[in-house]
Amino acid sequence: MKLDLILRVGVKLILPFILLFAFYVHFHGDYGPGGGFQAGVISAAMVILYGLIFGVDAAKRVVPNGFVQRLIPLGVLIYVSTGIFGMLGGHRYLDYGVFSHHHPAHGHEYGIMLVESGVIITVFSTMTAIFYAFAERGRS
Repeated sequence: MKLDLILRVGVKLILPFILLFAFYVHFHGDYGPGGGFQAGVISAAMVILYGLIFGVDAAKRVVPNGFVQRLIPLGVLIYVSTGIFGMLGGHRYLDYGVFSHHHPAHGHEYGIMLVESGVIITVFSTMTAIFYAFAERGRS
């Protein structure tokens, strides 16, 4: 019983830092290693850790399954829309120069941030949905 209390308190203390690290990896992905995929996995690991310690039902109260299911296509839509927006501007698919007419480097920053945002949303929600699906196996 004492170990359970230590795990619960320890996880509650570490969860905000896991989320902060995921945001760091996401926003630092423009300039160095990391990006949307890694940040999505880290943030999903936060939900999975919460579910393992407090139970899947508690994790579903924090991040509902319906919300997760709606996030999967939203992230893909953000990614695809970013590329299509470039095509509508007369550029190639995922050519980010269309996002800033004044300086192409700024357009690349905006475009990469949009694409990486779509990736983090999709990866986070997919990993969380996979965890929920495995956790529900064998339950009646």
